Amino acid sequence: MGALHKGHLSLIGESKKNCDLSVVSIFVNPTQFSPAEDFSDYPRMIDQDIEKLKNIGADVLFLPTKDSLYQKDFSTYINEEFVSAGLEGKSRPHFFKGVSSVVLKLFNIIKPNVAYFGKKDIQQLKVVQKIVKDLNVSVKIVGVDTVREKSGLAMSSRNQYFSKEKRIELGLIYDALKVGETEILSGTSNPDIIKRSIKKALLKIKNLKIDYIEIGDTQNLKSLKTINQSAIISLAVWINGTRLIDNIEVNL
Repeated sequence: MGALHKGHLSLIGESKKNCDLSVVSIFVNPTQFSPAEDFSDYPRMIDQDIEKLKNIGADVLFLPTKDSLYQKDFSTYINEEFVSAGLEGKSRPHFFKGVSSVVLKLFNIIKPNVAYFGKKDIQQLKVVQKIVKDLNVSVKIVGVDTVREKSGLAMSSRNQYFSKEKRIELGLIYDALKVGETEILSGTSNPDIIKRSIKKALLKIKNLKIDYIEIGDTQNLKSLKTINQSAIISLAVWINGTRLIDNIEVNL
């Protein structure tokens, strides 16, 4: 959705390393925002984005308008109903309907052989993989590791809402995920105990409100009642009106 950072550029780098031609789409998708969310305020920095794409050597920029993707009579949406049900899908019921529909439209327009998605948005990655499988879409979906700031804060276009000092403090989000990882690796199998430890670590951050902390299956993100397998710890928090998500995979 633009406001490109090192996380986005890492996706383009993977494409350039493995593919003959790299196409980047930039589109702030209105259908994945609720009326109460930050669609109008979402960072739009297209001139800077174009310069970054030139510098990294992207081959094509696809920059559609809202009207070109959503004509006045548009009425068809994609609903994935299993992987999308929890986490972001529970907190933002409108979200994956919009994401799934626009991603499938982009696939149909661009017709890529391979598409790269960041693991920071882990549920989005899993939902897209499920849609591609269920609907026989001829594209390989590749997940790319999260890129982090020096503090550990996951790169996000929304990070620019915060001061440099606040972004350093927000590195504690990743520290909290690492607390959960340590507990799982040390043999703690009760997810409630692990969640309490993560919550305690998160609440060291000023003005933080927790949306969710979940420990789920690595394939479908469904909550685990007992931690006796590899898992993904996912969380969403609010900081002064801005919502951030992050996750970490713990391999047993």
